[in-house]
Amino acid sequence: MAVLIDPPSWPAHGTVFSHLVSTSSLDELHAFAEAAGIPRRAFDEDHYDVPARRHRDLVLRGAREVSGTELVRALIASGLRIPARQRAPRLRAALASRWESLLPAQPALGRELLDRWSEPHRKYHTPTHLIAVLEALDVLMEPADALLRRSVLLAAWFHDAVYEGSAGKDERASAHLAVERLREPLGTSAAQEVGRLVLVTVAHDPAPDDRSGQLLCDADLSVLASPPEAYARYTDAVRQEYAHIPDDAFTTGRRAVLLRLLALDPLYRTAAAQGHWAERAQRNLMQELESLV
Repeated sequence: MAVLIDPPSWPAHGTVFSHLVSTSSLDELHAFAEAAGIPRRAFDEDHYDVPARRHRDLVLRGAREVSGTELVRALIASGLRIPARQRAPRLRAALASRWESLLPAQPALGRELLDRWSEPHRKYHTPTHLIAVLEALDVLMEPADALLRRSVLLAAWFHDAVYEGSAGKDERASAHLAVERLREPLGTSAAQEVGRLVLVTVAHDPAPDDRSGQLLCDADLSVLASPPEAYARYTDAVRQEYAHIPDDAFTTGRRAVLLRLLALDPLYRTAAAQGHWAERAQRNLMQELESLV
């Protein structure tokens, strides 16, 4: 376990910056940064950007100085590194390409949705989550799902298009937006089906015969089966989205969410998701629940 820092060499805002990372956990990194007075806004997905004037002090506080190459290698080995394709510029391009394949005649709508997912107040419900859901659907969908494909993918794009941190209300607003934006290009019936699917994500409890809802909910919950460090990033991002909530109230609410998810039987409804993710998701949920004291 160690906190690493590389030499100041990254120019920005009239100075140069170092990267501060942990080789073990984001909790360790955040604790070190907080103790050193580094604001959370300096955190960039898997590292803190710190100005050159803080470099010596951070080394004296225990950060181990390594070269930039060593720092990157250690971050990759830790499992904490966010791949380049998931970072904002490349991620937006990847999502824009997916939208072009989905509704090529509606580029403005795609840009609007990407702008919504990129709103600065979001920490978990971001383009990273969106592409994770779309990639999970790549895994879950079978050739027999061809007729469902467009509506499920559109529902993924819209399912958190409105996000203000109000469970239920956000999904209803997102469903309304989907119907409003899609009625003209797709027709009322198709638009309403997308809106219906968005609403299914309120409880993540689709009907036994709702294959579309099952696909969307399983993809949305695929994050629960993340490897330990990725799961830690997920829970950290969720806490950041609710930073305005006091710790006691957040813990109470989070426990209720975890208990509701654990009560879903089964948690995943498609056979593919059950095979890929159920065991690890159950373990992650139980471990998080036990950690909330």
